[in-house]
Amino acid sequence: MRRRTFLAATAAGLALPAVSRGQDKKVLRFVPQANLANLDPIWTTLYVVRNASALFFDTLYGVDSQLRPQPQMCEGSEVSSDGLTWNFKLRTGLKWHDGEPVRASDCVASLQRWMVRDNMGQMLRARLDEIAAVDDRSFRLRLKQPFSKLLYALGKVGTPCAFMMPERMAKTDPYKQIGEYVGSGPFRFKRDEWVPGSQAVFERFDGYSPRAEPADWLAGGKRVAFDRVEWRVIPDAATAAAALQSGEVDWWETPIPDLVPILRRNSGIALDIADPLGNIGDCRFNHLYPPFNDVRVRRAALMAANQADYMQAVVGNDQNLWQESASFFTPGTALYSEYGGDVLKQKNVEAAKKLVAEAGHQGAKVVMIVGTDVPIVKAQSDVTADLLTKIGLNVDYVATDWGTVGARRASKEPVAKGGWNVFHTWHAGVDCVNPGAQPAYYTTGERAWFGWPKSDEVQGRIDAWFAATDQAGEKSAVRELNKAEMDFATFLPTGFFKGYQAWRKGVSGIVRAPFPVVWGVTKA
Repeated sequence: MRRRTFLAATAAGLALPAVSRGQDKKVLRFVPQANLANLDPIWTTLYVVRNASALFFDTLYGVDSQLRPQPQMCEGSEVSSDGLTWNFKLRTGLKWHDGEPVRASDCVASLQRWMVRDNMGQMLRARLDEIAAVDDRSFRLRLKQPFSKLLYALGKVGTPCAFMMPERMAKTDPYKQIGEYVGSGPFRFKRDEWVPGSQAVFERFDGYSPRAEPADWLAGGKRVAFDRVEWRVIPDAATAAAALQSGEVDWWETPIPDLVPILRRNSGIALDIADPLGNIGDCRFNHLYPPFNDVRVRRAALMAANQADYMQAVVGNDQNLWQESASFFTPGTALYSEYGGDVLKQKNVEAAKKLVAEAGHQGAKVVMIVGTDVPIVKAQSDVTADLLTKIGLNVDYVATDWGTVGARRASKEPVAKGGWNVFHTWHAGVDCVNPGAQPAYYTTGERAWFGWPKSDEVQGRIDAWFAATDQAGEKSAVRELNKAEMDFATFLPTGFFKGYQAWRKGVSGIVRAPFPVVWGVTKA
């Protein structure tokens, strides 16, 4: 309560210099969820990087708000009757920000790089017989077996998105970051104005030709009203709230629940749910090293967890914003299942403590890396630190920033050499409606997402979803997959939650989506 009182007083009373009041209708000033520490949307799965990349990169297809893939950079595609040969044709007038035309060879190289790092891309790659440019505007994919989810994979919102890059950039090792930032989207990235930890700037690209259809998430005509979009990195929530109220910024992506009542009382501020599909919290275990290489310890964490504790820490007591969910999937969606989720309903600390002791890990050191500048991460981490201590583990709480977490979590080294045991993140609900686009579900060992879980049982259930040809088959596969993920304790789902976004009422056109949609937004 003391923290909430302090934040509210600070947000209400802090006076900021009147150097920039957001009066220029051609400039949108935006406070992102976290610092933009890198800008390679294939190398990393950080949402903040995806969000920035969507401003200046583009995709061949784009998923709309009904989760349907629509042609974007492509005019369309043709597929053979046996489902093995796909022909794609680029629409006319596509240009890179350096003035060069977009060519099919660029797209081929971009897809080859993306397929190495993305899980749906890896599934495509495993079925791939050939990918080749036919001419400057056309390329062909020939498969060894049908892949019915192909267009969804090319247009999905989930990270890594299949963003297109010039061939010279796309030939960068997928495990190394790109060294330049040339896209073909509605904005160009101003590298000369990028100050990590402070700001990132995107400038309108006059050579961009939007599609004729209305914009809808990643699909349709991305018509922009701004000459510049300025990202202002403001880690302190009270300072961000004050900047929004004073008019120094126009739009805040993730206002924390503590400050929502203050913002509601300001007649110049609008608030709405940011994403209708919400989010699923994730306590991520490192499966390579003790103690979480032991399934008994992972299951103990699930057995002891109380999702209400997590959700109240993340979004407060407003139950319109959260719910408990014994599932890895998004509540309210077609494939949702809680089958096998009883372990998450136990909330039995003593039984969990006994299981840790029986496994021989009582008192084991657990290094938890915490991005304290991201409230969702910090709140979950505080709950987990208490939980793991109660079940007999010795928590080393390493407080750092989210950019550092993003880099350190990629390390497979032991803790003594800079590795880790656990970290927190969250997954957008749009990524969790099925297993295809969610890398956190995959259990392919060394090729898996951070934590590197290995389970043939879980992966077999994912393969069954890919093989399903109708919704009934997909639903059956997801039901069995939820049980397999729970039994294996791939990670600890901490609950389902939604969040607000806030903006000044002079700004219009902001929509609910899994990422901040700038096209269609205007400012009076």
